[in-house]
Amino acid sequence: MQIVNKNLILLGMMGVGKTTIGKIVAKTQSLEFIDTDTYIEKKNLMTVKEIFKKKGENYFRNEEKKYTLKLIKKNNCVIALGGGAFINKSIRKSILKNCISIWLDASTNILSKRLKWNQKRPLLNDENVVTKINKLYAERKNVYKLSDHKIICDQLNKKEIVKKINSFYDKKKNNS
Repeated sequence: MQIVNKNLILLGMMGVGKTTIGKIVAKTQSLEFIDTDTYIEKKNLMTVKEIFKKKGENYFRNEEKKYTLKLIKKNNCVIALGGGAFINKSIRKSILKNCISIWLDASTNILSKRLKWNQKRPLLNDENVVTKINKLYAERKNVYKLSDHKIICDQLNKKEIVKKINSFYDKKKNNS
């Protein structure tokens, strides 16, 4: 009989490394990896940036809510959320009730450096990247901190972050 483990949800700002870290954690835990933005792109046959441009942010947020609520009902998954997904009350409530959530946090300076030249982020298109990241971080941090656990990633490498996540997940995954 296969053990059913709670899903591990990685949340945080764009550019913090949720997808990169999530893939590694999923492999080490023998779990399926799902990136919600990639899933939405496949369902819509266009990139997140194209969805924002052609259908608008509201359409994207509705798709994000619909698919994220569906995906978190699965078991044995590591799920990397889009940066704004946890802000949605329905998504957040379901995650906090049924999953293990970890906020990957990084300073806005580090995020700004990582995202400075990134053309794939629709929320960064129209403004100074540093200003926009500072604004988004200020808006989101009080919601992100509702997650089960927080890892400050500024001084850690991928291996150290994965080790912390695995340690936390191993303690919590079978506990209700």
